[in-house]
Amino acid sequence: MSFSHLGLRPELVRATAELGFTTPTPIQRDAIPAILRGADVLGSAQTGSGKTAAFALPLLQQMPPGRAGALRQTRALVLVPTRELAAQVGEVIRGLSQFLAQPPKVAVVFGGVSLNPQMMSLRAGADVVVATPGRLLDLVEHNALKLSSVVTLVLDEADRLLDLGFADELDRVLALLPAKRQNLFFSATFPLGVQALAATMLHEPVRIDVTATVADEPAILQRAIEVDAGHRTELLRHLIKTESWERALVFVATQYATEHVAWKLYKNGIFAAPFHGALSQGARKKVLAEFMNDQWDVLVTTDLAARGLDIVELPVVVNYDLPRSADQYVHRIGRTGRAGRSGLAVSFVSAQTQAHWRLIEKRQRLALPREQIAGFEPVEVAPESVADATPGAPPGSGGIKGKRPSKKDKLRAASARNA
Repeated sequence: MSFSHLGLRPELVRATAELGFTTPTPIQRDAIPAILRGADVLGSAQTGSGKTAAFALPLLQQMPPGRAGALRQTRALVLVPTRELAAQVGEVIRGLSQFLAQPPKVAVVFGGVSLNPQMMSLRAGADVVVATPGRLLDLVEHNALKLSSVVTLVLDEADRLLDLGFADELDRVLALLPAKRQNLFFSATFPLGVQALAATMLHEPVRIDVTATVADEPAILQRAIEVDAGHRTELLRHLIKTESWERALVFVATQYATEHVAWKLYKNGIFAAPFHGALSQGARKKVLAEFMNDQWDVLVTTDLAARGLDIVELPVVVNYDLPRSADQYVHRIGRTGRAGRSGLAVSFVSAQTQAHWRLIEKRQRLALPREQIAGFEPVEVAPESVADATPGAPPGSGGIKGKRPSKKDKLRAASARNA
């Protein structure tokens, strides 16, 4: 099947070829016709499967041509969790619209940079707005943007946007939108709690769940290496040198750890840089571009880089600190093994994080052999039970997500007791 068989305009089909999209991926093949029919969509597919084009192409197909000099009304709103993903989505939408006679105006807005230039860019309106929730609300409050004409809402990386961290901002955005609209939710993972919340926001959605087959699963070799927490940086240096890793993306739990680990590596002759949310947008853009251009050997990052970043030919991902959730593990390792290439994902497992690693293995249906590297054999002893491992959030895991009741769980329990 080709893109022309999906009912897309010739200009859009031409753009897919120009961008190197030869045939529709499974998520594109199933989502594009459903979106063109006007259905709400809940789309789940692995990282790197072409989800952005799956919603961008039908959005552009349905976009009415603008009139020269007329104020643009925002018809499509794409919400994303990070600045980097906003920039990437905007770039894809502009690329796919390049051959349209009257391409829509696409505005990409996010925090971490001055508000005024973004307000100025919106003076004539925009047909498509790609935004992080907080900055979108800032622009609305400054009367730089109105959302009353939105007909399609897209949540990209919907699981993170529907998580509690964005819940308040998302509720405020939804209150500004017309009640009658098309809703498109896309993500690599949809935990049960997120599915339940999405069900309240979608109207008879078309559920698209693209399960990776053996043929299209990323070729990622996964390894689990046992090491004492205090020797992880030393082991990381050893692996980089002895296994000749050309580039590596290293995930840690905190912003402080990105600076600390990167400094230790740099001090020992490995060109490493930190990447985290406290950096200015200019600094983040610069270090990411330098990493992609092979100017850095290692990028030490928080989960900021776990989603939306398409780093070409990234050979290695390291979980220096384990992710808080099994779903986040999928997003992290999905930064390697993209576009048909092979990759390596290494996880450091200390005595304090063994229980959490077992939880990740169970939920991801993994059973990886535990490696020990000569000279780095662990001597610390694991706690006897999971209960011993959980109090106070185990070092190196960022906390075991889901082991304690959330605020909502406590409120439901209290309501049940008082019923």
